Amino acid sequence: MTASSTALAATDQAMTEFDRTTSRWGRATMIAGLLVSVAGPLYLVFAGGLDIAPAQLWIAFAAVAATFGIIWIVEPLTYYPILGPAAMYQAFMIGNISNKLLPAALIAQTNIGAKPGTRRGQLASVVAICGAAAVHLASLAIFVGLLGSWLISVIPPAVMNVTRLYVLPAVLGAVLVQAIVSMKQPRTTVIALAVAAAVVFLVLPAVPGLAMVSTAIAVLGTVLLAWFFRGRQPAPAGRPAQPVHLE
Repeated sequence: MTASSTALAATDQAMTEFDRTTSRWGRATMIAGLLVSVAGPLYLVFAGGLDIAPAQLWIAFAAVAATFGIIWIVEPLTYYPILGPAAMYQAFMIGNISNKLLPAALIAQTNIGAKPGTRRGQLASVVAICGAAAVHLASLAIFVGLLGSWLISVIPPAVMNVTRLYVLPAVLGAVLVQAIVSMKQPRTTVIALAVAAAVVFLVLPAVPGLAMVSTAIAVLGTVLLAWFFRGRQPAPAGRPAQPVHLE
């Protein structure tokens, strides 16, 4: 066995152990986070003396599921190819994925030349999310915990209104451009833009009731069309197609 083969085997073994460890602790921390999240409401319902019937809880759950249920499916399908399994546990525990963690992961992958979906890209996502979370906590401690009241008092109301209107579109627009540049998939990009434009300018004006599931329609439509119009390159004659290995 050559030195390169030995190094590759050691890398594969290390990544296998990494995936096993992150899956084990990721599930444990997600379950712990879920228990902490529902502990307060459950205490209020069962020990707080509130007159809440089980039927009311199910009605409330159904109302939330009808509004946000499609996001439970769309977000994991959208984020997983870029973040990878380990970073997915981090992202859904931290939150603010689309406007903070996903941009950090994309920029990190672009800066080191790692393709999303590869092992190198997954590790870049993990490290980038750690950095983004550390910066977020530090900035919250300083600009909200220490200087929050003072900043609110000195910022003109007009500036606050402009910030509320345009900061989110600016962040999401930057994320979109970064994703297009890093993925380098012009065919898929054109399909995604065409589907999104069709949903916004054709489908929603015709059927306004689909507004709550418009994101899901755009994502699923893009996936199906991108798969249908994908490039087909058959293997050379006389030689079977080789499996694709991640970096």
